[in-house]
Amino acid sequence: MNMDKKIYDVIILGAGPAGLSAALYAARGGLSVLVIEKGINGGQIAATDAIENYPGQMLEGETGRSLADRMALQAEQFGAVRVQDVITEAVLDQEVKELAGQKETYRGRFVVLAMGASPRPIGCKGEAQFKGSGISYCATCDGNFFTGLDVYVSGGGDAAVEEAVYLTRFARKVTIVHRRDRLRAVKSIQERAFQNPKIEFLWDSVVEEAFGEGMLQGLVIRNVKTGELTRITADPADGMLGLFGFVGNIPNSSLVKGMVDMDERGYIRTGGDMRTSLDGVYAAGDIRVKSVRQVVTAAADGAIAAVHISAE
Repeated sequence: MNMDKKIYDVIILGAGPAGLSAALYAARGGLSVLVIEKGINGGQIAATDAIENYPGQMLEGETGRSLADRMALQAEQFGAVRVQDVITEAVLDQEVKELAGQKETYRGRFVVLAMGASPRPIGCKGEAQFKGSGISYCATCDGNFFTGLDVYVSGGGDAAVEEAVYLTRFARKVTIVHRRDRLRAVKSIQERAFQNPKIEFLWDSVVEEAFGEGMLQGLVIRNVKTGELTRITADPADGMLGLFGFVGNIPNSSLVKGMVDMDERGYIRTGGDMRTSLDGVYAAGDIRVKSVRQVVTAAADGAIAAVHISAE
């Protein structure tokens, strides 16, 4: 493994809205900036088909990917450098931090942890078996695979309902399975779902089991109030059905577990200035403890972190 001999002013882990915003502000402030990302720009929003509430977005239509790519170009315009690598080890308790990746080892005086979060498993029996064979966590990635089929969505928050509406472009019918008797999504998103004739609801229910031979062919739904189990099978002419999970997220913080202060779920604790419990280490976006996780708040976190780093 090679050592990147340069010592950057700031190393940012993650090229989602938080990381790219931090990169833009830090680079524009004259700091040398390295962004390390294992995948594509955008993090979770890269899989979002429609962005409607980001200030200044393209009104004629904005996807998560298009917004993230423009953010990345803007940061690069001011000199931020981006590399694609997977960081496997971090030494953060020294003045010059070291991040060991699969390709290189990188060094920097400040680090911004902006690795985001990943979809939480639905938690049903058979889930692992049918991932990629009927079970998905990304409607924009996989929705077209379910054209003309019956699709079920587990969850009742903003993401679940938005993605359910999106899936109606492809599916014959979309059923939202929610453990409560009302949705948690904001009212405007709920209204879109209630007005869509292709969306149905299974209230007070959870997916207990997924089954099939090779492909997902059925579900067992449990009513959380009565305990009643309902077995659902795919139309024989279809041969399969779809299940999408949108039941929350898990922070991608395992790299720094035990190094910085976290809550019981693994979200990183910060102050209002985005500083963590470790000197020179900041956290921004979905990875940190916060009440609102939106693109605009992630971008704000990144900007705040970079401004405070620039002042040091």
